[in-house]
Amino acid sequence: MDSADFNCWKCGGSLAAIELPLRRAELCPHCTADLHVCHMCRHFDRHSRRGCREPVADEVRDRERANFCGWFQIGGAAMSASSTEAAVAKNELESLFGLDPGSATGSPTDADSARAAFDALFDDKPKDP
Repeated sequence: MDSADFNCWKCGGSLAAIELPLRRAELCPHCTADLHVCHMCRHFDRHSRRGCREPVADEVRDRERANFCGWFQIGGAAMSASSTEAAVAKNELESLFGLDPGSATGSPTDADSARAAFDALFDDKPKDP
């Protein structure tokens, strides 16, 4: 497998620039999240009691920080950017505020028109007939 097939567990960004196998201290080039984490492992299972399908793996308390697990194999949430909860939530939030999903900021005209609509909605001044 190639790293181009994988995406960050947190932001959904492509990991094509990352060399495999992942080093323990590897960071996402988009959001700087740790990548050698349970969420990126093929053994990760949020519904199991310990969060891992590998029965002999040591328990990891913080599944979002880099760990030393010897059973780590990239897979799981890393396979699909659209399945990451963070990416979905971010796109919904951007849509709510009138931004294009996936863009970090809107254009100034969008912000100006949104502010004008907000001011018009909460304007205390009486309207001229």
